[in-house]
Formats: sequence, C-alpha cells, structure tokens
Amino acid sequence: MTIDAKTVEEYISKLPEDRKAAVSKLKDTVKDNLPEGFKECISYKMIGFVVPHELYPSGYHCDPKLPLPFINIASQKNFVALYHSGIYADKKLHDWFVAEYPKYVKTKLDMGKSCIRFKKMEQIPYELIGKLCQKMTPSDWIELYEKNVKQ
Repeated sequence: MTIDAKTVEEYISKLPEDRKAAVSKLKDTVKDNLPEGFKECISYKMIGFVVPHELYPSGYHCDPKLPLPFINIASQKNFVALYHSGIYADKKLHDWFVAEYPKYVKTKLDMGKSCIRFKKMEQIPYELIGKLCQKMTPSDWIELYEKNVKQ
C-alpha cells in the first residue's frame, strides 16, 4: 500500500480509518522518544525520521541528496510496519529488542532485518518502541552507519 503524501499529516489523513489512530500514536511515540537531532518528514513515501543534512551533509549513500534515514513508519496492506535501521546495523540492539518484546506482547514477534510488523493495532507495544527510540542518538547512528553500512 503506497500512500502519496507530501507531509506526515497528509499521510495519516489518507490512511484507512482503522489505521489512523495507531499510526498516529506510533509516530508520536517515536517523535517523543527520539533524541534531539532527528527530523520528521516523508521519506520513501512513508513517515520518516532522518538525520538531516545539517547534521550529516553526506546524506544517504544510495542518493546523497536524501537525508540519512533512521526510522520509517508505513501502513502496508496487511500490517503497520516500523523500519528501524539501528536494529539492522547493531546486533546488540537487535538482540535487546528481541529479548524485550515478549515482556510487552504475548504474540510472536514478526520481524525482518529492520522491519517490525504489527498485524493487530491493539498489540503495538508503544512503551517498548519508546525505549527502543531512546537508545541511539543521531551521532551514534552516523558512526554506526559509516562503520557498518557505508563501506
């Protein structure tokens, strides 16, 4: 499900009614818990939280005109997804999240390399997502990105 929107507010307004509240709360949880420096925007046709060019002028290696992506939120056909680049690049952070997840949600974690999928909106662990967002600053992400991803 691709949503063509220029702003985060427009993205949320175009969601199906049963997704609006959950995606909005997920976006607010991320925004309220990320360390200072990340910027909210539309990134890859999703809600994005990026390291802006002011902090990282090199931008994203795939397209340096784009800011460095960190977290994206998307409403997909069968689920809401949270894409967290830090989980993909940092095994310690990944392992922490996987170990913590069952403490918040009774169903099995549905996760790819950087994608956490939520099929039931009422089971999104907002408190855990908030804790995850607090674990990496923009400078931490830049350092990890340059070490592990941008080679």
